[in-house]
This record gives sequence, structure tokens and C-alpha cells, in this order.
Amino acid sequence: MKSVAVYPGSFDPITNGHIDIIERGVKMFDELIVLISCNPSKPALFPVAERQEMITAVLADQLGKDAQKVRVDNYSGLLVDYAQANKVRVILRGLRAVSDFEYEFQMALMNRKLAREIETVFLMTGYQWFYTASNIIKEAARFGGSVKGLVPDIVDKELQKKFNKEGKQ
Repeated sequence: MKSVAVYPGSFDPITNGHIDIIERGVKMFDELIVLISCNPSKPALFPVAERQEMITAVLADQLGKDAQKVRVDNYSGLLVDYAQANKVRVILRGLRAVSDFEYEFQMALMNRKLAREIETVFLMTGYQWFYTASNIIKEAARFGGSVKGLVPDIVDKELQKKFNKEGKQ
């Protein structure tokens, strides 16, 4: 049986920390679904379609032939419902620092309560990405700070276009 995992997140935008988890995830699983989770209480900078395009382009560029092991999708319901509908038994989550653990632990326990057959696997991101978060990257870019090296080049260009067009807020 093929091993499939889902790696959910807002990916608004995708960062090098996310890429680190994806690169390691494709080595662990036969297929990895990068799932853009739509959270209505969290306003997004990039529409879902743009995030999906960026992620697909970044992964094709960064993963080479391993990119064919990754599917990019989006969903706006319970993660366990998506997993069950797609016959996924593993949720892959990245941890940056201790501050992530409590929230992620609570989510894993709730998912386990809702669907006992689905396991959550945690990977620590590479140490260089411990303090890399999409919201911090967006804020730095919004005010003209350089985020080069924290996000893939494609994303850096999209952030520059977004904030040069919209202006600093």
C-alpha cells in the first residue's frame, strides 16, 4: 500500500522552512499532499489560486523529479474530513520552536479524537528556519525589508510585486 501524508498550512506565502519540511517529507512518504488550508478567520495576502500556483512552481524548481511525488490541493473544512476522503492516514506537521508545540499538540489530540485512524507526525524544521514565519515575512516585506533567503526567489518576487503595487500599509 502506498504511504500518503498530508502537510496542511496556510502557506501565505510558502517559506524556506515549509520547503525544508516538504523536502524531508517526500523522502518519508510515497506521496505528499501540500494542502492549503483556508481559514476564514485569518485574512490572506495571496488568494488560494495564487498560493497554489506559487507552491507548484517552487516545488517544480526545488524538488526536481521528487516534485512528481507532491500534489498541491486546497480545502476549507476539517483536516480529518479531507484526510478520510482522500484515504490519507498521516498528517505531517512542522515545528519551529517550543512555542509551536503546545498548539500543535492540541490540534493533534483533537484530530486523534475525531479520527483515531489518522496519525500526526512532527518534524522539526532546520535550525536556520526556527524563526521564519509567514506573518513575520509578510510584515517585513510590507515595510520594504528584504526577505531574500527566507522564501524561494519566486515568492520574493511576488511579495515585491504585491507590496510595490499596493504600497506600504
